[in-house]
Amino acid sequence: MESQPPAPASRLGWLDALRGVAALVVVFDHASYTFMPEFRRELMPQFNTSRYGIMVFFLVSGYIIPASLERRGCVRTFWIGRVFRVYPLCAVAVGVLLAAGLLGVAQTPDFGGRSAAAVAVAHATMLQELLGTPSVLLVLWTLSYEMAFYLLVVALFTVRLHQRSTAVAVVLAVTAAVCGTAGLALPPSALSGAIGTGPLIAVAAVTMVAAVSCASAGPRALRVRGGVAGGVLGLVLVAFNGTVPLWEGLVILAVMFLGTAVHRAENGRTTWRYAAGTALVVIVCAVGSAYRYGDGAQFTRRGWILAFLLALLTFGAGLASRHRRVPRPLTGLGAISYSVYLVHPVLLAVIDGTVGRRRYDDPVLEVAFFALLLPLCALTHRYVEMPAQNWGRRLARRVR
Repeated sequence: MESQPPAPASRLGWLDALRGVAALVVVFDHASYTFMPEFRRELMPQFNTSRYGIMVFFLVSGYIIPASLERRGCVRTFWIGRVFRVYPLCAVAVGVLLAAGLLGVAQTPDFGGRSAAAVAVAHATMLQELLGTPSVLLVLWTLSYEMAFYLLVVALFTVRLHQRSTAVAVVLAVTAAVCGTAGLALPPSALSGAIGTGPLIAVAAVTMVAAVSCASAGPRALRVRGGVAGGVLGLVLVAFNGTVPLWEGLVILAVMFLGTAVHRAENGRTTWRYAAGTALVVIVCAVGSAYRYGDGAQFTRRGWILAFLLALLTFGAGLASRHRRVPRPLTGLGAISYSVYLVHPVLLAVIDGTVGRRRYDDPVLEVAFFALLLPLCALTHRYVEMPAQNWGRRLARRVR
């Protein structure tokens, strides 16, 4: 997922370590299609590595993103920070993949006859996965849920309910359980199917621009309306137009707000008992929903549940060791984790389009892929991410 603001190693080095571990697991999951197909077929029904990695990422985002907004105390500078952290590297990665596709050395997604303008606008909102538009990079689907979370966080902040993260997490988790228990399911991208992908993209893009603009400036009444509009947009898209099951979309949001609840407990804004109770509710509701959902070709309840529980245990272990010194390699890996997350699918697409996928396991090539990827990500972090973040900080200081 995305990189976060730098923080003192003594306080947030454990978050860097978690991001680094999660990034490596996600890379392994995607690279196993190419280099370890036999091992993947054996592993995935037992342990969904992709879900493990992204759940760790979501917990970390929930822990730090609302805190970033509250520390700034300014919606405008919050959005400036998000834009300059998320978009520049994403634009570079997408541009390289499209160029590789034009050169015939990589495959690009099939957008099902959608116009280039519609696809571009959907990706510009970063909500494309929730707007019935396949992501250019397969990992961008998680950023759509992150963006929905940003909109909800800003909405709660503008109406001064941002301290209610435990209640929000519980409501989302219980709703997910009710939907899962009742067997309530919507077809993927249900809204897109009902009103059309093009009109939905247009409405969502206009609403998002207006919501962000109003929440960032103007009198308080206008800021509240803008924040609420953005929050409603994010929640509606997750609930009614997601590509994951309804219950899982709500669980993803609940997990992020659980991360926020943990941050509040650590900083004395709520009690650890409330945070632990919230975690218990989220776990019970998520596991119950996954068990009720059952097994399928791309989903096994055992694999999802084990990944989910291990992600929470990993986050808990990191939290428990937060006052210990974190090895420098892990913090360094965490610093480049956003590059690792976005660059690896581009590199895999080029490998698949030229060399092709292995029919049998080849651990040597798997290791060689990591050896090539990590130095490349160090370069993109230094020459793309860091300059963009510095520009964002300077702009934020000016508008403040």
